[in-house]
Amino acid sequence: MDLGLSEKVAVVTGASKGIGLAVVQALAGEGARVVAGARNVEGLRDLAGVSALAVDLATPQGPAALVAHAVAQYGRVDVLVNNVGAVKLRLGGFLATSDDEFAWSMNLNFFSALRASRAAVTSMLKDGGGSIVNVVSVNAFFQPDSGTIDYGAAKAALLNLSKSLSQELGPRGIRVNSVSPGPVSTELWFGADGVSDTVGRAMGVDPATARDRVVASIGGFATKRFTTPEEVATLVVLLASGRTGNVTGSNFVIDGGLLKTL
Repeated sequence: MDLGLSEKVAVVTGASKGIGLAVVQALAGEGARVVAGARNVEGLRDLAGVSALAVDLATPQGPAALVAHAVAQYGRVDVLVNNVGAVKLRLGGFLATSDDEFAWSMNLNFFSALRASRAAVTSMLKDGGGSIVNVVSVNAFFQPDSGTIDYGAAKAALLNLSKSLSQELGPRGIRVNSVSPGPVSTELWFGADGVSDTVGRAMGVDPATARDRVVASIGGFATKRFTTPEEVATLVVLLASGRTGNVTGSNFVIDGGLLKTL
C-alpha cells in the first residue's frame, strides 16, 4: 500500500533510539524527508533520507529550533511526530515524589510536545495543513500504581492536548492523533537501569523475574509478549499518512491486550 508520504517532510523528536528510531526508519522507508532530533544523533547520520539535528528538546527553545531546521532545509513541515519522553520510577510513592520531579516529567513528556506542536502548526497553517502524531502511553489512563505517577500525569496532559488541538485545527487541515503503547521492548524496560533493573534491585531479584512480576501485577499481555518499536512505528506512520485522512482526535492503543476494558 502506498501511504503517499514520498517527499513529505516529517519531523521526529526523540529520534535516536527505541520507538523514535523505528519511526524515523519507517518514514524514510516510505520516501519521506525526515528531520530527526535528539541529543545524540550519531546513529542517525548515515540513514538515507534522514537529516539529523543534535538538540536538547527539554529546553524551551529546543523543539522550535528543530522545526525551524526542517523549514530552513525543506521549506515546510508536513508531519510532526512527538515522541521524545522518558520515565523515572518513583518507588517511594506519591509523598516521596517532589514538585521538581513532577516538573521534570511534565517538561520532557508534555512541554516538549507542546512547543514542537506550536512551531509546526505555525508552519503547517501557512501550507494548508499537515498531520501530528503524539506518542502517548497507556499510563495516561491506566495507572496501576504510583511508581510512574508523574509520567502518567504528563502523558494524560498530552492526550488531552491532542484532543483539543484536533478540534481547533481540524477545520484548517491539520489532523492530530495519538498512539498509546503499553510496555515496549526498548531500553526503558530492558536496558541498564531500566524498569527491570530498577525494580529487580528493589525486590532483590534478577531483572527478568522483576519484569515478569511487574507485567503480571498490571494484568499481563494477551499476546504474552512486549510490543516492538517497529509495531508502534507502523501505527504512527499510518496515522501520519493521507490514507487516514479523516481520522483525527483519536487515540490508538497498542499494548498486546494489556487493557482488559473498553
